[in-house]
Amino acid sequence: MKDSFTTTHKVLYNDSRDMSGIEPNTVNLIITSPPYPMIKMWDDVFNSMNIDIGNELNIGKGERAFELMHQELDRVWDECFRVLKNGGIMCINVGDATRTIKNNFQLYSNHSRILSYCLKKGFHNLPNIIWRKTTNAPNKYMGSGMLPVGAYVTLEHEYILIFRKGLKREFKSQLEKSQRRKSAFFWEERNQWFSDIWFNMTGANQNLNNKELRERSGAFPFELAHRLINMFSVYGDSVLDPFLGTGTTTIASIVNGRNSYGFEIDHNFQTVIESWIIHSINLSKAVLKNRITQHLNFINEREKEKEVKYYNSNYSFKCVSNQEKDLVFHQLLKITELDDNSFSAVLKELLAEQMEEMLHQKIKHNIKNTQQKLKNNRNQLNLI
Repeated sequence: MKDSFTTTHKVLYNDSRDMSGIEPNTVNLIITSPPYPMIKMWDDVFNSMNIDIGNELNIGKGERAFELMHQELDRVWDECFRVLKNGGIMCINVGDATRTIKNNFQLYSNHSRILSYCLKKGFHNLPNIIWRKTTNAPNKYMGSGMLPVGAYVTLEHEYILIFRKGLKREFKSQLEKSQRRKSAFFWEERNQWFSDIWFNMTGANQNLNNKELRERSGAFPFELAHRLINMFSVYGDSVLDPFLGTGTTTIASIVNGRNSYGFEIDHNFQTVIESWIIHSINLSKAVLKNRITQHLNFINEREKEKEVKYYNSNYSFKCVSNQEKDLVFHQLLKITELDDNSFSAVLKELLAEQMEEMLHQKIKHNIKNTQQKLKNNRNQLNLI
């Protein structure tokens, strides 16, 4: 099938402290959210890794339990460093914890502990993102209400820690440069995604009927994985999530034309993950339509204030920068379940007429033969 390609997606129901099933230096991007140390809902998970953790909690040694929990996560970060390519990116969504142990209320800074270890391991820390999760619940405040000294600041954010292994990734060949340009994002997406504070992203709607699974899962929203995949990888790259949970990273990889690996130690999530994968085509259509519609709306508003000079060479809609001219969208056509918890996804380049049919509108402009001019000039572009 012309202009189509296939991605593969493997879910391993194993402990990610040992990811020996993945060869060294083969993953381009890691996106994950581990169980958060010192959050009660994950005590049993950590205790199953190391029984000493439960013992330390029982005798009231919170800081020692905190350290032992992170030592288990350190083993996962070791494996991530091993499988990640030089120039590859690792994004860790994590929140800090507050907890009272033996009448002592305090903060346990998960993000700083992970940051410290990953730097010692050899990762380079890039500017991080604060994910603001505002709540208006009247009972969100902790402590003694309106009385001084005994009230505590409420945590309303989480972190997305961003690391790189080795030096900046290079795109040397013409094929690599072309793939990078096809994987471009819009100017206005850049402005939103590369801000260090993210708002307006709700948690994932997990539809989990099993009460125990609801308590165990802390899935981040699809939008989080969708953004990070587009920010830090190109079409055909490999994405890994060592704490897959309900499968959000896998789904975002499928929708965005990347390959993926996911590790999940709890087999109870298998039905949820597989169902979401098999039914991801409709989600893909919705994401694609929403992304294009938002761009067209943005351009319409921007043109009320200033001229927009560039045109995308594949779809003829306007764009703000030269780097958006080769951007290509792909539609998800087929999902096939393979053996051994693996899946394949077939994607095909979205044609201009298919996009117009999807949007039920024509992309109009007043420059004659723009597509032909762009086509003639494409070979002269300085590929980045």
